[in-house]
Amino acid sequence: MTGRCAGKLALVTGAAQGLGRAHSTRLAEEGARVLCTDINGAGAEETAAKINAQLGAGTAFAFQHDVTDPTAWEAAVDAARENLGGLNVLVNNAGIGVGGNIETCRFEDWQRCFSVNVDSIFHGCQKALPLMREHAPGSIINISSIAGLIASDTMPAYNASKAAVWMLSKSIALHCAKKNMQIRCNSVHPTFVDTPILDGTARNHNLDKGVLMDKLARQIPLKFVGEPNDIANAVVYLASDESRFMTGAELKLDGGISAM
Repeated sequence: MTGRCAGKLALVTGAAQGLGRAHSTRLAEEGARVLCTDINGAGAEETAAKINAQLGAGTAFAFQHDVTDPTAWEAAVDAARENLGGLNVLVNNAGIGVGGNIETCRFEDWQRCFSVNVDSIFHGCQKALPLMREHAPGSIINISSIAGLIASDTMPAYNASKAAVWMLSKSIALHCAKKNMQIRCNSVHPTFVDTPILDGTARNHNLDKGVLMDKLARQIPLKFVGEPNDIANAVVYLASDESRFMTGAELKLDGGISAM
């Protein structure tokens, strides 16, 4: 195997579409073998099939996976052991958004947002670390959001959950360093990216997709919306040994928004 991630054994959650599919594909293109997991099992299978068609059978595998369920995490880690032979890269990508301001957001939606965005990372790291230690050095990559660093009045649940991902990542990083595990942990903070989520946003606001993209681009200093590989390329860097001296850090991929 060749590539920047040659020999890496990766599990990517939320891999059925969008960023998760891009992360899985780019890691595989750089030499990793990948377990693609998602609650949408058919979508995860499609991602793995596309990767194998491009790069050869046995490069990617799929697993249906509810990231909010600790028992499902145990099964996912077992699937990594069985299909990949181990695990040393964990990409916690699965996440959801919840609408409503502090007066209109329903508590059950708040709880669901934290369950998917934060509890999943707690469960995932807790269940995966024993296997990752056996195959160190390793890297945990938690996909947060620029919304975890910059607040909005319209999405308190999303803001708070993604901020929790940011700080949880630092705690995990320090724990792994203190225990000399040779496992790093960092968070990634994208802004608007052209994924199927934006298709839904356009529909919900009765907007043409192009009109929405222009509107979002005007909010970004670089004046364009990101592509999935703009984020996936950063995941490749964090998964690779190129980033071996980086842990407990946040990587902002926001077109300059946080600089304003």
